[in-house]
Amino acid sequence: MRSESMPLRVLVVDDEPPFRRFLRTSLTAQGYDVTEAEDGAKALEEMRRRPPDLLVLDLGLPAIDGLEVIRRLRGDGVTAPIIVLSSRVDEAGKVEALDLGADDYVTKPFGMDELLARIRTAMRHRLQQQGERPLFRSGDLTVDLVRRIVTVRGNEVKLSPREYDLLRLLVAHAGKVLTHRFILKEVWGGETDVQYLRIYIRQLRQKIEPDPERPWHIMTETGVGYRLRAPE
Repeated sequence: MRSESMPLRVLVVDDEPPFRRFLRTSLTAQGYDVTEAEDGAKALEEMRRRPPDLLVLDLGLPAIDGLEVIRRLRGDGVTAPIIVLSSRVDEAGKVEALDLGADDYVTKPFGMDELLARIRTAMRHRLQQQGERPLFRSGDLTVDLVRRIVTVRGNEVKLSPREYDLLRLLVAHAGKVLTHRFILKEVWGGETDVQYLRIYIRQLRQKIEPDPERPWHIMTETGVGYRLRAPE
């Protein structure tokens, strides 16, 4: 069992040496123990040799690309969080990576504060998966998962069974982006149009958001899916 005083190990996988150096320097300064790999084959080898607590993985790798790395790791039962680095135009790649089991993504170019926030959220989410918390609180939203009661600013909000199932799924993965495909599969069994999901998200926002036109709790990840804001 790892000591709480031991730094978290992060494996950075990217084929650009200057970018790897930048990430190593920045993450090391934040107290992380960083190792590097320049391609997919080296990443898989490093995973076997010295398994990290989290991967920061570029999708555009030579030979074995990032998507194949995710596919193999999740197929082998590796549960370490994976944060994907992608280009602004590679929307399809981000969606596929998330559906294969990646935990989150950041789009190049990005600031280190954004990446660090994603790392903290991914690690917190992984730890929480050991057991669902009975009470979720984020801002003015409270969800009692035992009694199935939702309150906003102390006032109970009535949800339909489907709206509650959708919110419960978002709560179970708070802070993590969920793809349209994943949500449709989990809540509707996969046989529903994305437009139907958008209608339910709109209805949920009408009930739980202070301003549904500028949502604070349920955030849209354009072309990808939705993310429920995690508790601070």
